[in-house]
Amino acid sequence: VKVKHKATEQTPDTNNLKRNQTKLTLQMNNLTQVITVLEKNVTNLTAENQNLRGKNEELEAEKKNLTDQIQNMTTSWNELNVSRAQWSIDAYCPKTNNNRMCKICQTGWLPFQSGCYAINNPEASEQQKTWKGAQDDCIGKISDLAVVNNETEKSYISDNSWDSSGNKGYWIGLRVKDGNWKWVDGRNLTKSAWIPGSPTDGQCAISVTNQGFKSVSCSEQNRWICKKKALTL
Repeated sequence: VKVKHKATEQTPDTNNLKRNQTKLTLQMNNLTQVITVLEKNVTNLTAENQNLRGKNEELEAEKKNLTDQIQNMTTSWNELNVSRAQWSIDAYCPKTNNNRMCKICQTGWLPFQSGCYAINNPEASEQQKTWKGAQDDCIGKISDLAVVNNETEKSYISDNSWDSSGNKGYWIGLRVKDGNWKWVDGRNLTKSAWIPGSPTDGQCAISVTNQGFKSVSCSEQNRWICKKKALTL
């Protein structure tokens, strides 16, 4: 009877051990899964880190390339400024017998008030330009199509619109933009009497001898007048 009683007492301990073993097995499985996930995360992070290193190297190379380009552009700009400054000196102050005599306008430009004017009057129609072509030509000469500031200057422009008549004249720096007459310097035309009729997009202004300003299509071919600021002596 005593032996049987001892065997009966050992049964709960055995069951507890089995339950604990089952729990430990589950915990071990869970830990194994966690370790697997962590290893996968480490692998992904390692790959992402390598990818970021590669992108960083590309960005560093691009940064160096851009830095070199900026340095080259700065050098070119400085050289251009020096060249332009020398050109300005030679254009306005030509050297004769080792002496320089400065003028308010370079050769080929007419002085009036505070400006210099280039009257571009090719006779051949194929050498004449649209308004945009004329403005581009003036910009290439470090100037703009003429902006007229007062009646006196308007008369001067008209007087120098040589051999013009009807709807064939000289482009000036005035065109319709956003429904308004605007000068190339961005100002609106304040003297509406200078151009008859309502402003229409696609129209630009020409100067005609003894007839003032007229509105014509910007795509027509005409002569043109450039203007730049006169040199202050």
